[in-house]
Amino acid sequence: MKRRLLDFLVCPSCLPKNAPFDVTIIQADDDDIEVGTLACTACGAVFPIHDGIAHLDPFKDQYGATENKYEQQEVVSSYLWSHYSDLFDQEYASEAYASWSRQINPAEGIGVDAGGAVGRFTFELSTKCDFAIGVDNSVAFVQTARQLMKERSISFALKDEGLLTRAASFTLPESWQSEKVEFIVGNALALPLRSASIAAYASLNLIDKVPSPLRHLREMNRVTRDTDAQFLLSDPFSWSTEAAPVEEWLGGKKEGMYAGKGLDNVVGILSASDPENQLPWQIMHKGKAWWKIRTHTNHYELIQSCYLKASR
Repeated sequence: MKRRLLDFLVCPSCLPKNAPFDVTIIQADDDDIEVGTLACTACGAVFPIHDGIAHLDPFKDQYGATENKYEQQEVVSSYLWSHYSDLFDQEYASEAYASWSRQINPAEGIGVDAGGAVGRFTFELSTKCDFAIGVDNSVAFVQTARQLMKERSISFALKDEGLLTRAASFTLPESWQSEKVEFIVGNALALPLRSASIAAYASLNLIDKVPSPLRHLREMNRVTRDTDAQFLLSDPFSWSTEAAPVEEWLGGKKEGMYAGKGLDNVVGILSASDPENQLPWQIMHKGKAWWKIRTHTNHYELIQSCYLKASR
């Protein structure tokens, strides 16, 4: 974990207080803290730094990988293809991330990629902001993103058919500067970031995957600046009770609070004054992007992700 992150991190267990950490460094390599701990000065919670990764998800008891599909190497490979296939001349390569990147204007300050998975949009934000932080609750995703940050290239196995695989590799563009990015294990419902500190915030294909979509939006509101801030949200709104109970959905239902379409409801939430939010947002653009997931050589998913760009 880069030392400069210490200026922005707060205890995720004490939110909305900006409770700082006492850091203990056990092992470091120049600017990178390899092993250590972050101890909250308010509640005493201790979060480990292990193999260069700060583990700051308050909903996990320990930094070890959890038993879910996003920790499986096959899924990591699938997401590497989805994020970076346009960099290594792949048939049916996805252009979604390059398209989303064009929605972000250059800005002084910090960018955050919430639910950033294996890091593509965090690297994109590094070309727009002074520094970019990728946050995901999958240890395997964050490990892979940091490997790319440090080594600048990667070789991995793509599933071909059944137990058959084939080799794939790519190198990051020079414009994506490793010194301007970092990746941490965290949770989009309790971000370990100071309030009103973020210039650009991205939530891509995430809001329908969290247990409380409204809390996710309120956390975005908390950490972004009161003025001169940007927010990019894109999602297929594939609401599922596996992710959240129906009463938590922000769309996809005929009655009750937030009945109707998800994107329309998110626009309404962002545009309204809310005592739990900061200043309302102005919706600048809305559109759609085709996002792709590759399962194996003969199986792809084509997903229409609806996006909005907001500012304040």
